[in-house]
Amino acid sequence: MSFLNEILPETAEAFGQMRNSIFKDGFLDLKTKELIAVASSVLMRCQFCVDAHSQRAITAGATKEEIAEAISVAMFVAAGSQIGWTNIYGENIYDKIFEQDKEEDNCCCCCKD
Repeated sequence: MSFLNEILPETAEAFGQMRNSIFKDGFLDLKTKELIAVASSVLMRCQFCVDAHSQRAITAGATKEEIAEAISVAMFVAAGSQIGWTNIYGENIYDKIFEQDKEEDNCCCCCKD
């Protein structure tokens, strides 16, 4: 973040303070927070973040198996979100699509293949 340090030093400092206030033992220990950060980094598709937080998780005592399991949780959330996002406005979009398929089956015009 050297460009932020040069251009917006106050913002860079605030970011660093936020990081320091979060990544320490609290209600959650540091290892758990780093594992959460690994999973979050996977979901954000930030390779640098995955690398950095994986190394920090190891330093905080995480095993490779724990990191792999955190990544698998992120994979599950990502996969499930592809179904769950369709429930917008109180209606499941797949139900709407399948309903349209039924209507098209009854259509007698240009909709048929």
